Amino acid sequence: MSVSRMELPRWQFELTWSLFEYHLERLEPEDFLWEPAPLCWTMRRAPDGAWVPDWADTEPDPVPVPTIAWVSWHLGWWWSVALDHMRGRPPRDRTDIAWPGEGAPTVEWLRDLRTQWLAVLDDLTDTDLDATASFPSQGDPKYTVAHMVAWVNAELMKNVTEIGQLRILRAASASGRASAAQSTV
Repeated sequence: MSVSRMELPRWQFELTWSLFEYHLERLEPEDFLWEPAPLCWTMRRAPDGAWVPDWADTEPDPVPVPTIAWVSWHLGWWWSVALDHMRGRPPRDRTDIAWPGEGAPTVEWLRDLRTQWLAVLDDLTDTDLDATASFPSQGDPKYTVAHMVAWVNAELMKNVTEIGQLRILRAASASGRASAAQSTV
């Protein structure tokens, strides 16, 4: 059976997204800023009310544990920039990507990015897939748009896993505290 070159990466993307929906449907607003360890990266309110991510230009050692808020911002940042590149727009700077906040606003933002990405994928031809990608490898001619599509899938898988694991860890931690409190009564 012959399939288009986009069929497999599109299937992989949709599979990853279906796993993400499992977690998105279960996220509570309080999950987003929960800090699972003393050394965390999260989103913090600036004096003007905007959300600002913790950031270092050089990765610290040890690497801080990100919160769901931080991972969701990070996912929205790289995906927004990938969309900018694919649509031929000047890519936005990291500081130009606004995180919508805990709960439904961020879930809807991520779902909208998915819709935008699917529209880009639907328009790709084999010729487009063979073109040099300007992101994430900054125009290295050995990397094509097909590589970029694969990178988006891989990055999404990683971020979905991180968000899912953090959500499960928070729920299990809360459940453990509740069970311990009940056993002491």
